[in-house]
Amino acid sequence: MYKRFQQIISVSMALLVLFSTLSFSVEKHYCGEHLVDVAIFSDAKKCGMEASDQGLNDTDQNTVLMSNSCCKDVVDLVEGQDELSLEKTKVLDTDQKIFLLSFAYVFGELYAPKTENTSLFKPPSRLKVVKDIHLLHEVFLI
Repeated sequence: MYKRFQQIISVSMALLVLFSTLSFSVEKHYCGEHLVDVAIFSDAKKCGMEASDQGLNDTDQNTVLMSNSCCKDVVDLVEGQDELSLEKTKVLDTDQKIFLLSFAYVFGELYAPKTENTSLFKPPSRLKVVKDIHLLHEVFLI
């Protein structure tokens, strides 16, 4: 059971590192106020209503013709981490280590299964008299 739990945690941590470094783009095409298409990792399909590109003449190279278009493209770029750091950000001092270890020990013992008798000391048992000592040593009280 513990080994299976450890494997699940290891796989989930690997997936977490993979998804934290993944970057992708979400492209949306709007025609007016209506969303036409959403695409991840590729270009969004156009609705066909966008303004046609008009070529510039050689004499009008410095002028730009603005056309009214009801369509717009929105690109959301989701960037992941570029660097992964394996160094610790903060080192615990001795008091914090002692507190954490004692807390973990007490918390672990709180939910540990109980055994029947964990006492190191046993109650004294009654001595069994095998022979009568008074008769053995011939000592009589008068």
